[in-house]
Amino acid sequence: MPDRNPAALAFLQTRRSRPAKTLTAPVPDRPTVEMLLQTASRSPDHGKLEPWRFIVLERGALVRLAQAVSAHGADRHIDQDKIDKMAQQFAMANLAVVVVESPKISDKIPAVEQTYAAGGVCLALLNAALASGWGANWLSGWASHDADFVQENLGLSPKERVAGIVHLGTETATPPGRPRPDTPALTTWMAQ
Repeated sequence: MPDRNPAALAFLQTRRSRPAKTLTAPVPDRPTVEMLLQTASRSPDHGKLEPWRFIVLERGALVRLAQAVSAHGADRHIDQDKIDKMAQQFAMANLAVVVVESPKISDKIPAVEQTYAAGGVCLALLNAALASGWGANWLSGWASHDADFVQENLGLSPKERVAGIVHLGTETATPPGRPRPDTPALTTWMAQ
């Protein structure tokens, strides 16, 4: 029998993201965020390329991004409801980590596997924060997928993309349960 970690398994079986709008101060301090980033970086990484990097957004940066979203969205004629929703994600936040997909040139590791690795880092960061007792939520939104916006406001290079933005803080409300996937309906077993 393999070694078991019942506490880790129980956590994974019951984990639940916390809605970003319910997160408030206090937020993790810098040493805690650094520990969370180190933990997230233990994600599977085929080829050891580390095709990701982090941008930690503190309160002032989040306020600036909320304003930038409003101006950028208006310039792009984006629906006002979408602009407002995106701006609120930044304006209401106290701390967030942008996981940037930063692909490396490789003859062995396809670009799609590097994308998956960056996504794995997002989930690992989310779970590390939740396991540490913090509220956390993995979000994106139209601005995080707008190349001009992320290059101008987050300093991404043209080859980089936002894999996710993980909001961190203190949970103010326990989220309600929600339906989970019907795993048997999504599973095919093959014996041969």
